[in-house]
Amino acid sequence: MVDNKSFLDEFVQSKIEQCKVLVIGDVMLDKYYFSEVKKISPEAPVPVAKVVKQKETLGGAANVANNLTLLGCQTYLVGSVGDDYHRIGLEQQLAEKNIDYSGLICSAGPTTTKLRVMGGHQQMIRLDFEETMPLQQAEEEQIYAYLEQLFAVGIDSVIISDYAKGVCTFGICQRAIQLCNHYSIPIIIDPKGTDWAKYAGADYLTPNLKEINEVMPELILNEDTAIIKAAEYIKGQHAIKNIMVTRSEKGLSLITNGQTIHIPTLAQEVFDVSGAGDTVIAVMALALAGKLAPADAAFLANLAASVVVAKLGTYAINKKELLAALSKI
Repeated sequence: MVDNKSFLDEFVQSKIEQCKVLVIGDVMLDKYYFSEVKKISPEAPVPVAKVVKQKETLGGAANVANNLTLLGCQTYLVGSVGDDYHRIGLEQQLAEKNIDYSGLICSAGPTTTKLRVMGGHQQMIRLDFEETMPLQQAEEEQIYAYLEQLFAVGIDSVIISDYAKGVCTFGICQRAIQLCNHYSIPIIIDPKGTDWAKYAGADYLTPNLKEINEVMPELILNEDTAIIKAAEYIKGQHAIKNIMVTRSEKGLSLITNGQTIHIPTLAQEVFDVSGAGDTVIAVMALALAGKLAPADAAFLANLAASVVVAKLGTYAINKKELLAALSKI
């Protein structure tokens, strides 16, 4: 039982709407074709999938933004899309969710899209439409100009959601971190790959165990002492102020300069962990935007993740679900 439950209830119930959070990163469109499979093709030894339903959802950094807006936050999104059919579907989704996507730039590559063909409850194939080249200098300059404008108007926290698709370049990451430091705004980064030097100076990094092991000189096990050691190493190597490690069935650990907090998982059932990292970083950034203490922000993020992993597929939590989860602790 958390000590200040009533304070967290009040924040979720009535103060989220005042928060403005910016998401920078690799936006994606997730498409699903649900089908019935009853025969094999006469053309080749492959199943014939008769499509009975289609679905489009927000993915990548756009799913982080979706988590924020469903909780009631004022949400801004920066990223890159292509001049193609999938861009139309993505922007329709963003508009319906009331996410401000005026920070999206149009690049030469395609809109990153993951198309999954489902046969019953089983995924048969995934088709990826993507180009992972980094942004051009002129495209980075467009984003810089947008960030300068938005920060001048006012923002409460910033998320960098890096999926290694090209948006989160060294220049973009460092410009965002510098602006956040200048305006005293917390910035939280979900890292990807092995080049973490581009995150130097960030307030929070939220890696999972697999991501940590990609940058550590030796294998780190999912144990408290090893996690703390790895976090301190990363903080020292890359000038990161705080590390919050998501640890699957062991919950999460928040390692700051003066304190280490291990928060056990609250999930009763785990069906699917896809999208859980997006939820963690979204709720963490939202709570920090609302001036919650880091420990309380981490607790709320862990609680939100416990709801998401009990759902099938990529899922974004809403305010009603988060309040219901709070009522049970």
